[in-house]
Amino acid sequence: MAMDEQIETTTEAEAEAADVTALAGDDVFRYPIAPGYRVNVRRGPGTQYGIVRTLPYGMKVPVYCQKPGERVTGPYGTSNIWDNIANGQFVSDAYVHTGSDGYIAPRCD
Repeated sequence: MAMDEQIETTTEAEAEAADVTALAGDDVFRYPIAPGYRVNVRRGPGTQYGIVRTLPYGMKVPVYCQKPGERVTGPYGTSNIWDNIANGQFVSDAYVHTGSDGYIAPRCD
């Protein structure tokens, strides 16, 4: 029975990944999440905000805008920049390979 639950969870994660890809459209560049990490997506720019979902391994995300928030250390260094990947959904830039330590998108309002 535990095996069935894992399969269901994986299927849900894949469905969420497809939802983000569909929302992004074909003309939006997507940045890869650090290999080997499942990253929590939060309602705002910090770990004090609730988790909306968790991205599956190998996910690529659009970055629509960025805003300063809680300083987080991840595989790409320490950063206080948070990437908006969908309406009301943020991930720490320390887990997204943007190729920059600074802003690569406009600041969120």
